[in-house]
Amino acid sequence: MTSKQPAAIAALAGTMRSSVSRRRLLQAAGIGSAAMVVAACGTGGDSGTAGEAASAEDLSDTNKMLKWSTWVAYLDIDEETGSRPTLEAFQEQTGITVEYNEDVNDNNEFFAKVRTQLEQGQDIGRDLVVLTDWMAALWIQNGYAQKLDPALIPNSANLLPAWQGVSFDPNREYTLPWQSGFGALGWNKSGLQAAIGTDTMNSLDQLFDPALKGRITVLSEMRDTMGILMAYQGADPSNFTDDEFSAAIELLTQQVDSGQIRQVTGNDYLAALESGDVIAVIGWSGDMIQLGEDYGVALPESGATLWTDNMLVPALAQHKKNAELAMNYYYDPVVAATVAAYVQYITPVKGAKEAMAEIDPSLVDNQWIFPSEETLANSYVFMTLTPEQNEKYEREFQTAIGN
Repeated sequence: MTSKQPAAIAALAGTMRSSVSRRRLLQAAGIGSAAMVVAACGTGGDSGTAGEAASAEDLSDTNKMLKWSTWVAYLDIDEETGSRPTLEAFQEQTGITVEYNEDVNDNNEFFAKVRTQLEQGQDIGRDLVVLTDWMAALWIQNGYAQKLDPALIPNSANLLPAWQGVSFDPNREYTLPWQSGFGALGWNKSGLQAAIGTDTMNSLDQLFDPALKGRITVLSEMRDTMGILMAYQGADPSNFTDDEFSAAIELLTQQVDSGQIRQVTGNDYLAALESGDVIAVIGWSGDMIQLGEDYGVALPESGATLWTDNMLVPALAQHKKNAELAMNYYYDPVVAATVAAYVQYITPVKGAKEAMAEIDPSLVDNQWIFPSEETLANSYVFMTLTPEQNEKYEREFQTAIGN
């Protein structure tokens, strides 16, 4: 279902550039022991029965605001003014003022910030959060996510079939996907050329080249880093054994202990790349593309990870209806395509590819936004874990990276 577009979006659709050069220095934030929080909860699996979420009086009709927590580099920006065109259009269209916070650096790290409030049945001060599948599953299981009102989100009918029927939310009663993307290799082209004699990278052999010692980072998201390492070793990250996971842990431990890996980070790896402290990373596809032409991104020839981040409304959120109106707005195909043209992640919205033909025809066949079956075949969705597996693997991962 496509709604009539506000003038700001219509104007933007004709001017969106496919080549972006986003320069943002992010505040570094070490994950410390925060990543152990999920294991400590004892419910870190990817599927299970939903808990009953507490609700609060919805102030949306009288208090036209929305507090949104999400990841960095995840929404379109006007490079000249620093404004967010689709978000401004939403605010103009609805009269809802949005407090947009890029304060999700890592799933575990963010959960550590709000865990105590969630466990004590308190409002966390957010109405909309964006979390990766496995973390969204944990929130649903523990009663930290509220059921959505489908009457307020008619555009949810535009959800592509590939994102329907997920194990942790079979009927999409609690979540709607925001974007999907790849855990991939990223690098500074000139830095890589100077270090190893080439400005392209397609393998972990290159990432672990001694010439890059102390100049690489990997993700603190266990599933991305470990999935890519297991694929490199010939295992299937979608279906692996304890022994295969342990072999990848051994490799990670070696690379950390030797100093080859400088740091294990969340979204703040971008700052290290831009400062020049780091040359190459295991990072996220859209992030690297947004950095501009001086940087490269590729799926490892041995295989990448494929993930999805989801919008959900936390328990006791005070502006649930406003959050649902925002979800509905971003599921309009033109709006979804406008965002995808900037962030360069995979859009889950039906009709966005057709809308992209009007916004930027050069992106209609872009494999980072609309991947083919061939591209997807070189990626893995990380295996669904039981709570016991999740606790075991998280602890091994944290030990390997020195936490």
